[in-house]
Amino acid sequence: MKRLNKHSAIVDACYEIGATGWFLVVLLVAIPRSLRYLRETIRQIWFVGAKSLIIIMISGLFVGMVLSLQLYYTLSIFGGTSALGTVVALSLYRELGPVVTALLFAGRAGTSITAEIGLMRATDQLSAMELMAVDPIAFVATPRFLAGLISMPLLVAVFNMMGLFGGHLVGVNWLGIDNGTFWSNMTSNVNVWTDVINGEWKAFVFGAAISLIAVFQGYNAPPTSEGVANATTRTVVWASIVILALDFVMTAFLM
Repeated sequence: MKRLNKHSAIVDACYEIGATGWFLVVLLVAIPRSLRYLRETIRQIWFVGAKSLIIIMISGLFVGMVLSLQLYYTLSIFGGTSALGTVVALSLYRELGPVVTALLFAGRAGTSITAEIGLMRATDQLSAMELMAVDPIAFVATPRFLAGLISMPLLVAVFNMMGLFGGHLVGVNWLGIDNGTFWSNMTSNVNVWTDVINGEWKAFVFGAAISLIAVFQGYNAPPTSEGVANATTRTVVWASIVILALDFVMTAFLM
């Protein structure tokens, strides 16, 4: 009996992965139709992007401060604290910026998207749209998918900026590293294409993955309060796992 349940769970997981992949194809096909609802897409960019700025900025500031403090004491063991600015910037651009922002985005915006669409499903709003000849995929799902796709790279850029500011506050104003050394080492060793742009590519892929999972879970949520709650939980769990898995794959290919 336990073996049957185990196999059933594996089959369910494979089915959900396949259904999510097919849903991505449906969303991509619906993009031209969703251009008629450009205002809805802009509204969703405001909802998932602009309203996430506060948590992204505060988190980026403190991550940069903690990173600078930890790296300073690590580098001091090897006598190389002058490279603090470079190491902080590379850590943010290559890894922490995209990953931490994606996890925060999944927790804040991804759950909101799932809950909102799930509530539409539970209250028969999606069915009502179909009766009024309004395509719910083009009007509801695709604008939210595009909003996450557009917002994530911008949020990562804001996170990195605040992280560098926090690292500068700790490194220069607290630990006493020369301001010119901090910035000159960073600008001379950080490459725009291999470091900054690769981090933005990660952000773009993470944004697509989070938005796809959030929209899929909400659109296919059972029309009950418990079903919407479970769909929201699945969004956080699946998005977190996918982010970390994609981070490993992309880091291996972008190194």
